[in-house]
Formats: sequence, C-alpha cells, structure tokens
Amino acid sequence: MKRAIYLIGFLATFTLSTGFIFKLMHWPGASVMMLTGFILLDIGFLPMYFYDKYKAAKS
Repeated sequence: MKRAIYLIGFLATFTLSTGFIFKLMHWPGASVMMLTGFILLDIGFLPMYFYDKYKAAKS
C-alpha cells in the first residue's frame, strides 16, 4: 500500500509540475497535464494517504 501511495503521489506531483512549466512557457497540453495531476492528487493520492494514516492511528 505504501508503495502505491508513493507512486501515485510522485506521478501527481510530476504531472502537476510539468503542467505548470508548460503553462509558464505557453506550450500546448498544459491544461490537460494540470487537470490530470489534480485528478490524480484528489482522487488517487489523498484518499489513500488519509486511509493509511487512519489505519495506523487505529492500530
């Protein structure tokens, strides 16, 4: 579980930062990359991270 959390977190931050750089340079595809990064962060990483913290606190 930890490995999946770290992988999705890395992919989300990498996609967001790449999208941000693309946005600064006015290159095409920046909006899609940033949207993908936010979706990975909000739907993938954060729920898994908080569920793992909840499980650790419970035990």
